[in-house]
Amino acid sequence: MGLSTPFWDSPENVERFAAREPDVRLMELVRAFPEPSRVRVLDVGCAAGRNAVALAERGFAVEALDGSAAMAARTRERLALVLGAEEAARRVFVGPMDDLSRFADGRFDLVVALGIYHCAHSRAEWDRALSESARVLAPGGRLLVSVFTPETDLTGGGIRAVPGEPGVYEGFDSGGRHVLVHADELDREMARFGLVPVAPTRTARPKVETGRRVSANGLYARTA
Repeated sequence: MGLSTPFWDSPENVERFAAREPDVRLMELVRAFPEPSRVRVLDVGCAAGRNAVALAERGFAVEALDGSAAMAARTRERLALVLGAEEAARRVFVGPMDDLSRFADGRFDLVVALGIYHCAHSRAEWDRALSESARVLAPGGRLLVSVFTPETDLTGGGIRAVPGEPGVYEGFDSGGRHVLVHADELDREMARFGLVPVAPTRTARPKVETGRRVSANGLYARTA
């Protein structure tokens, strides 16, 4: 996520994200790793720790980052119950998704980026975020992605394309602008940074009470 905003820092939203179950695709993916303690994972846009905590409980060497200080604090608090306070403090950071300079090139075997890249406010921020995720991945490493598509309408009030900004939209309850792409576009965007699909990228359209929540879900590998 970008810099903290009242939406992401509100106690209600922090607890709402903390109550979510771990991502199903991620839990299926991690079964393929026979030695979790040897797998270095970065959870980008960790929110309140739904996935970071599940990974730590399974023994993965997970680190986490979020643009919201409140979300990062809740993740740290929850990880402390698994790893201890000192280790949790060492592994959770506050920072933007498009600046992972605290991490060395090729540091991670798996980067988890679920529901985060579409929070970019511009194509430039989007490009930096994808580039940084690719940079910190080890050759052959995996990147698990979920982003909203232009079919998404979370409020039911419609979204609006920003004139002169291809793929950038307004009209979200979190405020600001978002970058939205379809599944085929997501594959092309990832290819620009040396990331290729490991499996076909899918579009999910779950039933929701209000509006539409449509996402492109992909798993990519760094080619070199």
